Amino acid sequence: MAGHPLKQRFVVDTSAFLTDEIRRDGEDANDAVNRLLDLIAEAKLELNISCYMPPSIYEELHPMLEDREIDDEVFSKLNTWVIKKNPARYEVMIPAEIVYEFIDEMSDRVDRGLRVSEKAVRKAEQSRADEIEEHEYMTEVDKVISDLRSEYRTTLRQGVLDSREDFDLLILARELDAGVVTEDQGIINWAEDFGLRYLKGRDFPTLLEEYLQATDRRED
Repeated sequence: MAGHPLKQRFVVDTSAFLTDEIRRDGEDANDAVNRLLDLIAEAKLELNISCYMPPSIYEELHPMLEDREIDDEVFSKLNTWVIKKNPARYEVMIPAEIVYEFIDEMSDRVDRGLRVSEKAVRKAEQSRADEIEEHEYMTEVDKVISDLRSEYRTTLRQGVLDSREDFDLLILARELDAGVVTEDQGIINWAEDFGLRYLKGRDFPTLLEEYLQATDRRED
């Protein structure tokens, strides 16, 4: 419906398409993404709701969808209905306080990461002492290193903004005064700091359906 007064904008993250939470009973990844894009198209045509994505996010999403054997038709819909736009990085202003908080948070995370490393070294040392007679030292250490990598990654990265792609998404949302659609807790945390509206990716299809159904009821 042309000229509809509701003109919302959303910037959509990779995770909104990849989360299993958007699947309905019996749907595979292809069916779920296809249905979401059909809703995005209908919302654009009926309600003038626009969905955007930074090119950096698109470049991240495309191979992930290919790995899931998504149909060419779905890629065509993605290219048609999700607008790719670079954020105006030199124009969007970010409060200095947010940068200060980020520096403090990363400093704290580095300290916690070091403690994780120290714990792993002590564990490896103990493993060596326990297994030295059975000559299985390298196997035990390899296991400790694997655990270290996992725990270190979680300590430093979980719940924090950790890529240029994530930052592009937030800057674009701020530029467009758009809502952020994501499953990433780090992006959600920063969306709150930026004063941006946000929505879990799993809830986005239902939101679009509710908007469309409300419009149908009003027209009836």
